[in-house]
Amino acid sequence: MSLDARVLETLVAQRRRFLAFLAPRVGSPEEAEEVLQLALVKGLEKGEALRDEESAVAWFYRLLRNVLVDRHRRAQRESQALALEEAQAPRSTEDTAALESTVCACVAGLADTLKPEYAKAIRRVDLEGTPVSTFAGEEGLTANNAAVRLHRARQALGRRLIELCGTCCTHGCVDCVCAPDRPRVGDAPSS
Repeated sequence: MSLDARVLETLVAQRRRFLAFLAPRVGSPEEAEEVLQLALVKGLEKGEALRDEESAVAWFYRLLRNVLVDRHRRAQRESQALALEEAQAPRSTEDTAALESTVCACVAGLADTLKPEYAKAIRRVDLEGTPVSTFAGEEGLTANNAAVRLHRARQALGRRLIELCGTCCTHGCVDCVCAPDRPRVGDAPSS
């Protein structure tokens, strides 16, 4: 069952007022429109019992507030995920050098065998040291989506490493035996 036609018409007629309510709370007219559309979809799903136009407007304002609260909570979770990801990243050149000395050169080669978006995430964040927040901005992703993509890319890369290298990668590639002539990341290039 859907909203009564008169109620829906009343809500649509209030569109400008709803957008005026949302815009200062979300920061841009585009984001306000996005929140409004999301609320309308939720309203269509949940508002079948509404028959009175006046109570529908008040109900819809409550629905808009709930959507804003959900949006704020999601943004907080994304921010926390980003902070955690950045906290786990190597901070000093000593940390980076230690990490590079234990990572097999197979990682760079195997990254190219992953889905393109996974390969790019691995290269930019793990191999080039780009912060996740920067990578997210470059790719037009939320921080949370970028962190999830990076996590999935790392899992896929881990599976590929085990396929190629066997158990040497589970011990940190310290004594890499998967390709004796292949230098490890961090080794000086041979001349």
